[in-house]
Amino acid sequence: MKLNQSRNPKMRLIAEEITQVKFFAEEKEGKKNHFIEGVFLQAEIENKNGRKYPFKTLEREVGKYNESTIQKGRALGELGHPEGPSINLDRVSHKILSLKAEGNNFIGRAKLLDTPMGNIAKNLLDEGVSLGVSSRGMGSLQKVEGVNVVQDDFMLATAADIVADPSAPDAFVDGIMEGKEWIWDNGLLKESAVAEIKKEIDEATLINIQERKVSAFDKFLRSL
Repeated sequence: MKLNQSRNPKMRLIAEEITQVKFFAEEKEGKKNHFIEGVFLQAEIENKNGRKYPFKTLEREVGKYNESTIQKGRALGELGHPEGPSINLDRVSHKILSLKAEGNNFIGRAKLLDTPMGNIAKNLLDEGVSLGVSSRGMGSLQKVEGVNVVQDDFMLATAADIVADPSAPDAFVDGIMEGKEWIWDNGLLKESAVAEIKKEIDEATLINIQERKVSAFDKFLRSL
């Protein structure tokens, strides 16, 4: 989904992370499917980033999003924090199945896909990592009584990317160091890359080990 920024030079990429979503698995005919459910978007409340979305703006954008993407089976999200508003198909991890208003919240449901990024998300969940979701769109802001209010030019790119809490790099690096099978699924990591990460971690000090784990995880996601 491509968004046009030309009509307002003050438009910027806006992402909002929400952690109160539920990730769960359902088994059907011997196959395990992973789902996300919960609040994907919030209106009329100042969020932790100091921004507030008018309900009518989100209602309009969710209506468009439902019609143009969800109903046509094209509502996709990525794993991580993409740097722009477009959906990168090679980084897709899940498909958004529904999004509807409930009070000032918009409740979503999504299914993790059997893609490289989707499989990483599933395995992080199976390893006990907490994940959240982050909406992504383009818009401008205006400060009103100390709060940055998202303006009427806001355009929703995706209702939910999957974002990891600080425990994700630990689970990822531990998986490499312990040779866990999911790290190698779909040939995601080349032997040389694994050797490099192991060397970095082995040479890490107590002071910088967490920084190196985060760096290794970030490099891995960006390399796919």
